[in-house]
Order: sequence, then C-alpha cells, then structure tokens
Amino acid sequence: MRYQISGKQIDVGDALSTHVKTELGEVMEKYSQRPTDATVIFSRNAHEFISDAVVHLSTGLTVQAKGASTEIYAAFDQCKERMDKQLRRYKRRLKDHHKDRVEPVAFEQAGMYVLAADEDDWESQGGELQPMIIAEMETRVPTVSVGEAVMQMELGGSPLLVFRNEKHGGVNVVYRRDDGNVGWIDPRNLR
Repeated sequence: MRYQISGKQIDVGDALSTHVKTELGEVMEKYSQRPTDATVIFSRNAHEFISDAVVHLSTGLTVQAKGASTEIYAAFDQCKERMDKQLRRYKRRLKDHHKDRVEPVAFEQAGMYVLAADEDDWESQGGELQPMIIAEMETRVPTVSVGEAVMQMELGGSPLLVFRNEKHGGVNVVYRRDDGNVGWIDPRNLR
C-alpha cells in the first residue's frame, strides 16, 4: 500500500509516519481489505490537532475518517478508531457485494462545477439568470447497486453520491436526509 502522510503547516516526523503506517496497516489487515493507497493529512485548528485519513480500496470503495484531539497521536488514534468502526460495520457487506463481482467497479468521468452562491453574481442571458461557474473539475461516477452506493456514501463520509445504477444503467442519487435516513432518487421511476 502506498502511503502519503503530510501536514498542513505541521512537520510530520518519522516516528508519527511509522505509527500511522503500522496502525493503519493493522486495521486494513484485520478486515482483509486490499487497500491501494492511503492519504493521511494532519492539520491544526486553534488548540487541537486534526487527522483526516482517506483509504482507497481495490474494490473501488473509498473509506474516510476524521479525528481531533489536543495531542497529534490521539487525533490519529481517534481517526483510526472511526475507520475501524466503519469497516467493522460494513465488513460482511463489503465481502458479500464483491464475491460475485467478476470485474471491478466501473467508473466514468463526469464534469463537476462550483457555482456562485449569490444570485447577484449570476449573468443574465436573454431574460434567464445563468449561474456563474467558479470552478470546473472532474469527478468519478461509479456503476454500482443501490446498496453498494449507500455503503460507499457512508464509508466516504459524504452527504450524497451520484452513481449509475448497474441494473438499468440510469443515473441515480442516494443522499442523507435531515431525519437521519437515506433517500434514493431514481428518475427512471417517475411517470
């Protein structure tokens, strides 16, 4: 597994790097996952250290966790515990979903745009307000089942996930609702 351990205005020494590699390696080995690379970033917010870890698995899933504490090692340990909890919760599902899969999860490239938040900054073209594009990026859209999409959204810690439904090939969205449940949007079912 490739590790990228860095700090935002923090010097990450050899001892901390070794600790991260050892502890993260044990968590991944414990759940028999095949990680391809891990990125751990340490930062500081006032008096506390923040550890943000992202691990990409060979199945196409991404596991993300964050921890914060007044000590840098404690911040990473909290982050590691959260990742351990996520993987423990989804261990059976991770194995079950991918045992029948003969090919890895397919991803498609898609455009992602950041729009101006204030309508005053939008441009008027022919009587219609057009939002001003602030940034253009590329993102990956996986082709997975609804269950895998929910699992990937929760493992990644994101509020929503756009995916291509492997049953019918249409674009779907799963999202975290305000009441704590997960919502699923399938435009194909609209009539």
